[in-house]
Amino acid sequence: MADGSVAEVKQALAEAGYLADEPAALVSFLAQRLGKPVLVEGPAGVGKTELAKALSRASGRELVRLQCYEGLDEAKAMYEWNYRKQLLRIQAGGEDGWGEVQEDIFSAEFLLERPLMQAIASPEPVVLLIDEIDKTDQEFEAMLLELLSDFQITIPELGQVSASSQPIVVLTSNDSRELTEALKRRCLYLWLDYPGIEREIEIVRLHAPDLSETLTRRLVEVIDMVRALDLKKPPSIAESIDWARTLVLMGADDIDRETFEQSLSIIVKHRTDIDLVAERVGMKLPERAG
Repeated sequence: MADGSVAEVKQALAEAGYLADEPAALVSFLAQRLGKPVLVEGPAGVGKTELAKALSRASGRELVRLQCYEGLDEAKAMYEWNYRKQLLRIQAGGEDGWGEVQEDIFSAEFLLERPLMQAIASPEPVVLLIDEIDKTDQEFEAMLLELLSDFQITIPELGQVSASSQPIVVLTSNDSRELTEALKRRCLYLWLDYPGIEREIEIVRLHAPDLSETLTRRLVEVIDMVRALDLKKPPSIAESIDWARTLVLMGADDIDRETFEQSLSIIVKHRTDIDLVAERVGMKLPERAG
């Protein structure tokens, strides 16, 4: 995959279960050929995280994932020292002297690797997913810059730890806040949005092949109507797939009002959204025949 063309990368992603459009295929190709991280932005549920997973499957690389959250710090993201093990070594040091013990306890043996360090230190190439980077703060972004620029991490007690094999790095953001220019400058950029009807039909058919083509089109058209409403959380592509699989299990041959209301919670996850969708979309659907 790494040595292929854009078309070959697109095909490899498709074989891994991800139907990439041309921009996504191009950026995936360039990430490997140029050795640059990729920042993928877009609304929740459009396939940003799944792109990193598909790159892992298509390239045969292990996926190392850092799930970001508010308050995430260096100790949880990069590394921390195993203080309990260090204390035991100090207590066992006895006559060794502090100088020898100090040199010993600040060695790799006493280091706890977190996802970023794990990806850098891995002897085999990996895909590093830094998921929902927009949930962290600017200080955390600044901490990432060395890794994103040089694929290395500096540990004061040990020095620089450089990647022996360059990872494919994918950062995702739901665009809940503006990321720093310093971070964006180091990355290739990809904006993912909800797909058009025809592409979403392809995606749903790939993951729910037992649903008829006619009913798949009907499902995607209804999803499109639902997303057009002012909802707290519009249905994601994953929820479109879940709904398709649900309809198969229900033995549905059409989406009438009763079927829609019975399965509405599969695609809409907020109480106020359910009421709105039932009123605005449900009333447009036909009653069950017979």
